[in-house]
Amino acid sequence: MRELRYREAVREAIAEEMEADESVFLMGEEVGHYQGAYKVSEGLLARFGEKRVIDTPIAEAGFAGIGIGAAMTGLRPVIEFMTWNFSFVAFDQIISNAAKIRQMSGGTIDVPIVFRGPNGAAKQVASQHSHSVDPFYTNIPGIFVVMPATPRDAKGLLKTAIRCNDPVVFLEGETLYNVKGEVPDEGEEELIPFGKGRIGREGTDCTIVAFGRPYYETMQAAEKLAEDGIECEVVDPRTLRPLDLDLLVESVKKTHRCVVVHEHWPYGGPGAEIVDQIQRHAFDWLDAPIERVGSLDVPMPYASNLENFVLPTVERITDAVRKVTYSEKK
Repeated sequence: MRELRYREAVREAIAEEMEADESVFLMGEEVGHYQGAYKVSEGLLARFGEKRVIDTPIAEAGFAGIGIGAAMTGLRPVIEFMTWNFSFVAFDQIISNAAKIRQMSGGTIDVPIVFRGPNGAAKQVASQHSHSVDPFYTNIPGIFVVMPATPRDAKGLLKTAIRCNDPVVFLEGETLYNVKGEVPDEGEEELIPFGKGRIGREGTDCTIVAFGRPYYETMQAAEKLAEDGIECEVVDPRTLRPLDLDLLVESVKKTHRCVVVHEHWPYGGPGAEIVDQIQRHAFDWLDAPIERVGSLDVPMPYASNLENFVLPTVERITDAVRKVTYSEKK
């Protein structure tokens, strides 16, 4: 294993798939000459040229639609949104076209397209640029929704996404691009299948389900709780649609308690879906109600102290675990 930053792992996945398959191309705002708003596509223009690394105008509905049309004709577009907030402009293209064409064509037309880019809050980019969009897209049948937390998962899942014959919404953590982690050595290809989560930390006292950026706060919380003898099992679903329900249920059967941690708002979304699925399939094994920790139910403030207050914190996660394990500090 070697160590790469999250952005490097994403770039490597794109480059390897472009090298292996000439039908793969990258398109989006500033992906070429500027080399990516977050430098994910650095070096790809020089390597593959302007026909396969395509800079676009600020017109998300336009280039998302072009990508969908290209996918219908047999190409494999990777469409980058500078931030997933901007995908709202292309919502109709993604939901009404990409997600439905296979069904509306009677299964005769594939749409092998990946929509990817940074998701969630960054650092002081205020309410218009801080959405965690997973609740919107997990609600839609016809698309896969992927949310990797680590560089290794980002690379392995993106390679799977590019090879998939259906639309994939690939959500990269906006504050994860500098995070380093282990990735297989060059020449050692790893494809991570959709619908298979992983256990980030073994434990016996409480299952914490966490995905995306809050995975790291959750791991910190688990280490802190271990100092008091509370051993948490941290489970990262990795893909939200499909969901690895078997892994979640087996973990809860072992620990008998569960906390779900996510970055999106508390009303609805995959966090609520995970709670519902667990209580329906593992109710008899639960010794306490399931708790959720997400962003507070407000548009994201600009001030950094308020932003930190709104997002899930180590303290809020540890408090939730203490609540379900009946070990709250007086």
